[in-house]
Amino acid sequence: MPEQPAPHLSLPLKLLVVGVLYFSEGVPYGFVVTTLSFYLRGQGVPLEQIGILSLLGLAWSFKILWSPLADRYGSRAAWLVPAQATIVVCLAALAYLTGPPIGLGFWVLVGLMCLASATQDLAVDAYTIDLLETKELGFANGVRNGAYRVGALAAGSGLLIASDWVGWRPAFVGIGVVMAALTMTVLVFRPFHLPRPKVSGSNPSGEKGPAFIKAAFQGLKRHPHFLAIVVFTLSFKAGDALMASMISPFWKDQGFSGSEFGVVSGIIGAGATILGGLLGGAATSRWGIARGLWTMGILQAVSNLGYWAAALPGMTRYPVFTLSLPFWSQPLTVYPVYLASQGESLSSGMGSAAFMAFLMALCDKRYSAMHYAFFAMLFSFGARVCGYLGGWGAAYFGYANFFFLSFLAAWPAFALLPWVLPVVRQIEGKGREAK
Repeated sequence: MPEQPAPHLSLPLKLLVVGVLYFSEGVPYGFVVTTLSFYLRGQGVPLEQIGILSLLGLAWSFKILWSPLADRYGSRAAWLVPAQATIVVCLAALAYLTGPPIGLGFWVLVGLMCLASATQDLAVDAYTIDLLETKELGFANGVRNGAYRVGALAAGSGLLIASDWVGWRPAFVGIGVVMAALTMTVLVFRPFHLPRPKVSGSNPSGEKGPAFIKAAFQGLKRHPHFLAIVVFTLSFKAGDALMASMISPFWKDQGFSGSEFGVVSGIIGAGATILGGLLGGAATSRWGIARGLWTMGILQAVSNLGYWAAALPGMTRYPVFTLSLPFWSQPLTVYPVYLASQGESLSSGMGSAAFMAFLMALCDKRYSAMHYAFFAMLFSFGARVCGYLGGWGAAYFGYANFFFLSFLAAWPAFALLPWVLPVVRQIEGKGREAK
């Protein structure tokens, strides 16, 4: 479906809008996934009950269920602002409830926050697709990945650090203030309220109920080789997800401290992921999504060999080199796993930028909330299945063999490229014709 340009904004302003939106998208996710699990354990909540967070987080996977409403009714901002305001209210109420006992009201608020966060995701993803032209998707997704990661870190590791200094209640209030500022930014400034672009073809405004949903998914199935696209979406990140599930246990089992893992894989690794997203996004915008997809995919697969090498006998504490750092009394010894972590983080950011650009390019702007929610559900499902299999694989084969198998698991998706890449090139060609 040929697209017409979205209401005019300069590319730097579009990237600023994308950065703000995805920072706000990362905040509730980091808060629920990282901060709340740590907080609840500190309050003496049993591990079995902490697992409830994962159940409440299913809202992010099942947001496709109400995505037709986001496409059918109201502007993107009409969904985005109330969702963000609900998150702010939940954060304020959770701050009031800090401290034992953890009652039903606490869990209800967390569940409501997850629903609001999933709805925010729908609106943000759809607005981003509406806003961007096909040629801009690569670089914008680099910015998107970085902003999301920073938001999740701020509400996760950053909030945990803040809680050590000021306590839980002020820390919760602080992240609520940050979220309120983001909500006001979206509410006040016009670049967050642009009308949806007009797309040639039938106007879905006259379609109602099941007919509207049917039209949306018939639009998806009109892509050539749709089944190949579905399988590719499920499997492109398979090797990455398989390995990622066992990275933390590997560090622990090799005798590294929590601080070593947190600094190298968490803080420095986050920087590498952000850098990778920016580099991958820039390359995808320059080369096109099709070329970016397979080149970044190869780098993403090859990076798994870093952990394979680090897991070989005798390599765990092998000193590759030492670094002398300012304000640090002792030289820092760099081990193979340190390098493997940065290589994996960098390449994962690059691969994600190209992959998310690919998924967004497949979405029809008339049904962008539904279409992207569908692809996100596929991607999330594939990652969760691979994560589950990772535990069995590492236990059965041992870490070194398992990491090598994760490298092999990345390659079946490439067998689908002869069907997938022509579809992407056709979409990119239509985007150039619409200019």
